[in-house]
Amino acid sequence: MKTFYITTTLPYANAKPHMGHALEFVRADVIARVKKLDGYSVFFNTGIDEHGSKVHKTAVSLGIDPQKYVDDLSMEFKKILPLLGIGDDVNFTRTSSESHKKSAHAFWNLCKKNGFIYKKNYKIKYCVGCELEKTDSELVGGKCPIHPLMDIEEIDEENYFFKFSEFQKPLLDFYKKNPHFVVPDFRYNEIKAFVERGLTDFSISRMKTKMPWGIEAPDDPTHVMYVWFDALVNYISVIGWPHDMKKFHKYWVDSDNTVQYCGKDNLRQQTAMWQAMLMSVGLPNTKQVVINGFITGEGGLKMSKSLGNTSDPVSLVEEYGTDALRYYLLREIHQFEDSPFTLEKFREAYNANLANGLGNLVSRVMKMAENAGVKLDKKAAPALDEKKHAGLYDSFEIGKVCDDIWSRIQETDKFIQEYEPFKTIKTNIEKGKQQISFALASVWHIAEALEPILPTTSELIENAVKSGKMLERPLFERK
Repeated sequence: MKTFYITTTLPYANAKPHMGHALEFVRADVIARVKKLDGYSVFFNTGIDEHGSKVHKTAVSLGIDPQKYVDDLSMEFKKILPLLGIGDDVNFTRTSSESHKKSAHAFWNLCKKNGFIYKKNYKIKYCVGCELEKTDSELVGGKCPIHPLMDIEEIDEENYFFKFSEFQKPLLDFYKKNPHFVVPDFRYNEIKAFVERGLTDFSISRMKTKMPWGIEAPDDPTHVMYVWFDALVNYISVIGWPHDMKKFHKYWVDSDNTVQYCGKDNLRQQTAMWQAMLMSVGLPNTKQVVINGFITGEGGLKMSKSLGNTSDPVSLVEEYGTDALRYYLLREIHQFEDSPFTLEKFREAYNANLANGLGNLVSRVMKMAENAGVKLDKKAAPALDEKKHAGLYDSFEIGKVCDDIWSRIQETDKFIQEYEPFKTIKTNIEKGKQQISFALASVWHIAEALEPILPTTSELIENAVKSGKMLERPLFERK
């Protein structure tokens, strides 16, 4: 069987899930569903990143033991997955688990054995929000532009380092041989330029006396592993490395594709740091990394707890339903650029394209079909272009698939308005039934195309069409 692996990044366990997390989860879920429908054995991974300064500071500020804090928060992330329409077969990983710790230690030991880890004193400026070193050129007014309300810290201590500097040429060679490694192209150009400017070794540990919340460095209990070095290993530990190499080969080495979704603030970590780490231990690189833009809140800044501009996806699902939120994230949020989110924009899109668009079309067609006794003939209308959709999914342009589906919705609406089959059937039964059959088949093909995008809605429409009866309630109530 063909195999496919896809993973989101692991959100930091320092706040409840917000709209940016939902975006990544839902987009990855769509690609996973598409591959399953194509007959692949799919491994879909997500979870939470539970270590690091940010998590430790949050737990301490709340007066909670860090382990209890991440235990509680992990449940918040687990609970949101079914609310977003994500199936039970998704793998949920936690970096505080014993299995992950063992894999992180094995990775460190192999990397060190291969000569890519050493120890030295250093002094840097550090953004706790990003969990990354920052140069003066990356700061704006002495602040990280992504976390402007957080103070930059200065770290001056002895740490273990990864020899990132030795991977400039290997990375550039890899990029050249794999022109589709990063999606979209303009993000690929960004990371190429970053690597071409030269690489600096980065710290992979912290003194335990200063930052006790982390995985202890192997053979040195005075240090804990740097959160990025620890957390990135989850992408391969969840599929068997190094304890189940048969599974690892199935979903990583021999897989048709290995895909990592992430936000643009993860570009460096996912497409350069992690790839160099894989090279350091002799493992195959990720095949593709897809970079999302930010969902922005008030003031045009990335949604974050520290800025207080987040929107709660749970409350939107409770009011509008799972598929309404999925629709908005998949079609109304730009595929690769930043996009603003407001409740007003959400409501407008919901009413125009779901309640008045898809929902109204299905209601009208099912009423005509039931009244006329018309049964489904799939050949009465052309299916949507599956080959076109497959190409768009392969380039992760889910929004364009949605646009094509909604074009068919509008075309079918226009057909009904122009030919008025509900009137035609009164004077010409055969012609009227043909027109209704065309509309019914078109609705069926729309539902088929919606299966990975709006799975619940797709199933409701297909069941209604197969039964030949109207839905008991509207698909989407106008708000």
